[in-house]
Amino acid sequence: MIKLEGVLTAIITPMQANLDIHDEDLKKFVDFQIEQGVQGIVPCGTTGESATMSHAEHKHVIDIVVNQAKGRVPVVAGSGSNSTKEAIDLTKHAESAGADAALLITPYYNKPTQRGLIYHFEKIAEAVSLPLVLYNVPGRTGVNMLPETTIKLSKIKNIVAVKEASGSISQIQQIIAGTRDNPDFCVLSGDDSLTYSIVMLGGTGVISVASNIAPGLMGEFGQKIIDKDTLGARELHFKLLKLFKVIFIETNPIPSKAAARLMNLGGIYNWYLRPPLIDPTPEHLEEIKKVLKSLQLL
Repeated sequence: MIKLEGVLTAIITPMQANLDIHDEDLKKFVDFQIEQGVQGIVPCGTTGESATMSHAEHKHVIDIVVNQAKGRVPVVAGSGSNSTKEAIDLTKHAESAGADAALLITPYYNKPTQRGLIYHFEKIAEAVSLPLVLYNVPGRTGVNMLPETTIKLSKIKNIVAVKEASGSISQIQQIIAGTRDNPDFCVLSGDDSLTYSIVMLGGTGVISVASNIAPGLMGEFGQKIIDKDTLGARELHFKLLKLFKVIFIETNPIPSKAAARLMNLGGIYNWYLRPPLIDPTPEHLEEIKKVLKSLQLL
């Protein structure tokens, strides 16, 4: 089983002005992230705008990222859905594509019960041998996976981690406390700003939005987490705190793509958003610029 630790980038997806995915820029961005020092890549998550991808596009992106990463860092393929059948299909594809693990969001909109969540993830785990990462983000999905549910699911052999974006330190520490007898199970932060606190409680890293924009600094942060350099990690946490805040000044990934375009990030300009997401307001764009300049990223 894979151990996920440090900083794994939930990558934004390069899109052209006509809103098609730009394959060559996607390859270029994977290389850029790895060369800058992040510890993993997560395509087709919320940050990658998976909600507006067709299934064919989704699978195509996973294929590209896995092939381009070439085993240099783990690739955790977003493959969740609010349909169990669709999630199984996408996860089987991620496995056949050679992904190292799959990231499975709790089903959104249909608001399953906790028993329904357990059934959903059990069925996916039965269908593949790929390591699976649960993803709890109630602010997006409308359902909160409770600690006891996560703890129960952690006992399934190929469920190896949870990305926790509930925003509740109390909930996260309950999960860590309840899985301490399972050293193979990892708790990953789903909020950049809470990563340091979660790591101090026993978490192993973060699936990050900020590392899109500052992969060098975030890769260093991730390495300090792995090395258990708590003082060094704390210094970087506070250095990056304004970035952690500003990248959520509007709905993710609006600020990140705006920053990427301002920076010509990775030598790429194709950072367009698919509707219904649109560019940030002029006032918010100025705040993004200010933070980027303070970190000498612009």
